[in-house]
Formats: sequence, structure tokens, C-alpha cells
Amino acid sequence: MPRSESVEPVEERIQDIDLSAEMQGSFLEYAYSVIYSRALPDARDGLKPVQRRILYQMAEMGLRPDRGHVKSARVVGEVMGKLHPHGDSAIYDALVRLSQDFALRVPLVDGHGNFGSLDDGPAASRYTEARLAPASLALTENLDEDVVDFIPNYDGQFQQPAVLPAAFPNLLVNGASGIAVGMATNMAPHNLIEVVAAAIHLLHNPDATLEDLMDFVPGPDFPSGGIIMGLDGIKDAYTNGRGAFKVRGKVSVESFGPRRTGIIVSELPYMVGPERLIEKIRDAVQAKKLQGISDANDLTDREHGLRVAIGIKTGFDPNAVLEQLYRLTPLEDSFSINNVALVEGQPRTLGLKEMLSVYVGHRLEVITRRSRYRLARREDRLHLVEGLLIAILDIDEVIQVIRSSDDSEEARSRLRTVFDLSEAQAEYILELRLRRLTKFSRVELETERDALQTEIDQLRELLGSQALLRAQVEKELDAAAEAYGTPRRTLLMNAKPAAPRRVKPGEADLQIADAPTLLALSTTGRAVRVDVAEGQELSRPARRSKHDAILSTVSTTVRGEVGAITSTGRLLRFSPVDLPSVPGTSVQLAAGTPLRDYLGITSRSEKVLAVVDLASETPIALGTAEGTVKRIVPSALPVRPEVEVIGLRAGDVLVGAASAPDDTDLVFVTTDAQLLHFPASAVRPQGAAAGGMAGIKLASGSTVLFFGVVAPTDDITVATISGAMACFPARMRAAPRSRSSRSSPPRGAPLVECARTRS
Repeated sequence: MPRSESVEPVEERIQDIDLSAEMQGSFLEYAYSVIYSRALPDARDGLKPVQRRILYQMAEMGLRPDRGHVKSARVVGEVMGKLHPHGDSAIYDALVRLSQDFALRVPLVDGHGNFGSLDDGPAASRYTEARLAPASLALTENLDEDVVDFIPNYDGQFQQPAVLPAAFPNLLVNGASGIAVGMATNMAPHNLIEVVAAAIHLLHNPDATLEDLMDFVPGPDFPSGGIIMGLDGIKDAYTNGRGAFKVRGKVSVESFGPRRTGIIVSELPYMVGPERLIEKIRDAVQAKKLQGISDANDLTDREHGLRVAIGIKTGFDPNAVLEQLYRLTPLEDSFSINNVALVEGQPRTLGLKEMLSVYVGHRLEVITRRSRYRLARREDRLHLVEGLLIAILDIDEVIQVIRSSDDSEEARSRLRTVFDLSEAQAEYILELRLRRLTKFSRVELETERDALQTEIDQLRELLGSQALLRAQVEKELDAAAEAYGTPRRTLLMNAKPAAPRRVKPGEADLQIADAPTLLALSTTGRAVRVDVAEGQELSRPARRSKHDAILSTVSTTVRGEVGAITSTGRLLRFSPVDLPSVPGTSVQLAAGTPLRDYLGITSRSEKVLAVVDLASETPIALGTAEGTVKRIVPSALPVRPEVEVIGLRAGDVLVGAASAPDDTDLVFVTTDAQLLHFPASAVRPQGAAAGGMAGIKLASGSTVLFFGVVAPTDDITVATISGAMACFPARMRAAPRSRSSRSSPPRGAPLVECARTRS
């Protein structure tokens, strides 16, 4: 048995530590790590560290939009192994969010495969593929030109950017959300075109007010669309960084079949999925909190997009049921803004102007650093080219000096002495290939020298002028907006959301208060309701408002149905219930909303010309650019959401529409200064499909500039560009002709011949 060896006792080392101090220090270190390294975005590029590392590593891997996709697991592995040692699940979750077009206004990753939906999670990283989206190139461009600082990774083996150059304001465009220790952030996405316009305005006007900036950025723009109800919470958020508002889904009441009506939901509040909505509807129906619902089905597909069909039982008012849906389901949801981001390494709560100011300052620094880098590189290259030109001009002596030298060090020294070259020039000449000694190479070098000198002069001028730097920032911002900007999706309504009501199950009042109102349409296309209090008489407002004028009005009720006539000859039925309203009888057109957005008109060339009462027996007169006139009775139109009120010829458009009783006159004014007016009774009302009558004969190349309706006793006043005004009190004896008639329509008379000048 082997002899046991004695073991020396280990000296104990016990250190007393105050538990309170240890817990405080450890908690502060943990909080610092979460706040600065995980949860909060940087105000300059709008990215959290994991998002920034994903985009940078994908750029380093060459995963450009014009290259093929690679497995998401490979991207996750590269990011985790080199830059982000926090686990693959956190990295993949961040990668998935960067690719979801329903979460980001401008997605930054192009995903291939199942990257999830609002109701379902994504597939595992081994089943999906990814590459950079085009917009990511704008965030990561010029990283090799010293535009930002680089810092070591977690183990010091690799370098990573502390912030990305960010050619567009990503923080505002895509928003952010995160929970840190003792603080959280929740930022709403915005429209890229609007944010860029505000940034450019602030770039040239540093003293701009919040109201000035809100002219460009009126509110958030969610990727899912929806309708924001009330703007007070938005202004609070833009002022002090905190605010809340309500977002409604976009709905329409449609016919599901004979004597069956339903509600179609085509847009939902931000991050609300159709399955969640249907689940809440079923729960409310089963709890007998919601009445009038027969069924709810998700009909979403790739062809029609989001589409949830909610059936309404017979005898229930769809608008009243819709009000209950807003109150009891996520069809109306709340969004709270808390703009917390890192500014110079410190978490701060930012308003709209502060966020834009931080970004504008960042871009000015990026452009300045890039210009200095390019200037230094071009000066270095010019220095070498000038030395090479010296060598080529006396190449025989250069060769003799090199051949007579014992080694390269002596050759370098003698070249510097004989030809007065720098060390860099001498080294470059020693490495010169013989094929560069041709005459053609000399011409190339002289051309390169001149081009380099021009670029150097431009860069020096740019760095010496703040105005030129700002102009360069503006140019690149405009390019980003042009490349990646899209039209606004979210409609802003200056109206109150559905007020919560405490009612017992089964006792909900499904009748919406239906009060008299006057709907006004302005010349700029804005629509507003003038609601009248109980017992107050409704009177027509003044025809003018500040910076705008009233184009058309119609008396109706809040839940009534009216029609909008557009320049393409369409009549669109709609209810003014969700339009912004003002009390009393004074019209505040600035509080209105663009009616084309409210109606969902997507064509930029189609304009709303008038609003009409669909129950009226008074004919509506229509006039086209090619001189056609028509009258039609609104009450005789088919009951459909969209009706064609005139058969327009190819290339023709409506230029005017107005109520025209028999005792009024119709007026045409043409681009060649011809005016014609005649009794409205001369135009017989026709059906919806009719093409109208020939109203005025036009000279070659001229079109109708104005068509309207006036009383026969009123003067027709025409204002010229020079400021002169003319009056026409007498009726010209002319009448329109059928378009099929062989008789020519009247041409009208020149304004200068039939006018009597008003003093």
C-alpha cells in the first residue's frame, strides 16, 4: 500500500461585503447593460444594438438585394459569434421584426419564407432565408469611408460601428419599442416622405416651431393603415414626447345579399390581427355584451388583402352595431407614444423637433466626415500621380538611377534626392510596371490628375461652406424619399373616439344620435361637418373661409347618406358620420379632412367636384371639358356604392357639377375667353348612362375652363389675370343641342365684346 502524502491545509480567504451595496452595484450594472446595450434605440439611426449588428453583419456578408437569400440561421450564427453574444433566439426575433411589413413602415430585411403574421409566429431560422432590403443600403452606405466611429466587439477580436450613417430618419419612419429597467420606449412609425420634408425644413430653418414641423408631419403613419381619431394626443407626443390617441380600423357597410347587410373591415389598428378581432367579437357576443352580430369571418387573401366580414342581423342598424364594435373590440385600439431614445449615450424623452434635430446633426457630421475622408484619399492619389508623371517624363534617368543602386533602399533614397520626390512617390515609382511607361499611360495619368484636382476643389469648397453641406444633406434626403417613400396609409381625423359607456349586458343602445348637419366641401378638397345643437336652426355658412373657399354644401344628417361627384363621372355614396365636425353654423375648413382620402380615391388626377343630396328631386347639372352638358335627378340614381352619372368620351373629364333647378342658368367659360349661358330648363334630365348634350362649340385647341350654375337675375362676374372684372347681366339667347343632332351648338361670345366693365 503506497505511503500517503500529507496535504497542506488551504488558507481560507473570507471577505465581508455589505449586501445592500453589492445588490445596488450589481443592479446598476445590469440596468446599464439593458438600457444601453439591448432595449433602447439610438436617436441617430433609430436602431437597437442587436438590430444594428444584424444589418452591419449582413452587409459584411455581402447579402445585398441583388444577391441570393441565405439561411437565416447562418445570419444568426455570424451575428452571435462575432458581435452579439446574447443567444440566437433574441437575434432571430429581431431579424424577423426587421422583415415584417406589418410591423415596420419601411422593412429593412427581405425575408423569404414564413416570417409570421399578426396572429402567427415565424418558422424556425433553419427554414427561412434572408437578405438586406433596398432601404438597408441607405442605412449602411459609406461605412468604409470613416463616416462613423467603430468600437470593439464583446471580446475585442472584431470592430463594429457605434452607429450607422442612416441616410433617412429611421427612428421616426419605423418607430421602436422596448422595455428597459425603470424605463420603456414606444415610438410610432411615420411616413418617410413627410419626415424627410420636415427634416429638410428644419435643416434650413433651425428655429422652426413645432407647428411648422407638423405641417409636414401631421401624425403617425402605420403600415396597417387605419384611422387616427383625434389629434390632441399626437400634438402632446410631438411636444413633450408622451401622448396617446385612438386608432380605428377602416370599415365599410356593404350588402352581403338580398336584404342582408354587413360590415367589411379592410384595415385594422396597428399590430391588431384579424383572428384577434374575431375572437373578441365572439367573446362579446357570447357574453351578451354585443348584439346584432350574426357571424364574423376572416376572408383575407393575397388578392384582396385584409378583409374581415361581419354579418349584421336583420333589423339592426349597422352604424349602431359598428359603434359597439369600436367600444368592445380591438376595432378601435389605443396607442401610447413614449419617445425615449439614447442621445449622446444618455436616455432622453424627445419631442418631434428634438428627434429631427438629433438626426439632422448626425447627417451633417456624416457628410462632413465622408468629405474629409474623400478629400484625404484624393490628395494622396494626386500626390502619387504627380510623382509618376515626373518619372515618366525622364524615365531613362529614373531607370539609370535604379540600375546603379545596390538595393531598393538606396534606390529610394537616390530617387528622392535626384527628382525631389517624397518617400511615398519614390516607393510608388519603384513598384511601377513597365507597361505603364507607354505614351497612352501618360495621357491617362494627366486626365486622372485633372479629374482629381477638380474633385479636390469641390470637396474643399463643400467643407468650407455650411450652406453647401446642408444642400448636400438635402439632396441625399430627397433621393432616399424618392427611392423608398410611399403614399400615406393612415387617415387622420380630427374627431373624438368612441366614448366608453357603462351599460348592462343586453341593454346596449344600438341607435346612434342622428342630428341635422351641413356638409361643406372646399375648393382644396377638404370636407367638414357643421353640427347643430338641439333647438338651433341650421343656416348656410358664408361662402368663404380663411385661405380657402366653400365649393359645395349639402344639408343632411350625421348618419345620413350623401353623394360625391368626381371628375371621372363617378358618384360615390358615403356617410359623413366620421368626418371632423365643428359646432354652430360657422365653417372652419382648416379643421376638415381631404375628402378624396376619406372616400379612398387613389388616382391623383381624380378630383371631387361637388357633394349632393341623394334624396333630392332637384336635378344636378354636369359640364365637361369638351363642352358637354347634362342634368340628372339624384333620387333616380341606382342604389349602389358607386354609380356612373355620365357617359364620358375618351379623354373627357367633368369640370363642374352643381344643383340646377329649372329657373337657373348654366354657364360655360372656355380657355379662349368665350362665355355662354342659357336656361337650365333647356337641358332635359337624363338617366345615369346617358352621355349628355352638346352645350358649347369649342374652337380648335380650347377646352372648358369653368362650368357652373347661376340665378338668372344675378350678374356673372369674371376676373381676369390682370385683375380686371366684367359683368354679364343679360341672358344670351342660346340653347344646347343633343350630341346626336346635326345642328351645331352655340359657340358663345368673346368676353371683351359682351362685358360691361364694373366701376
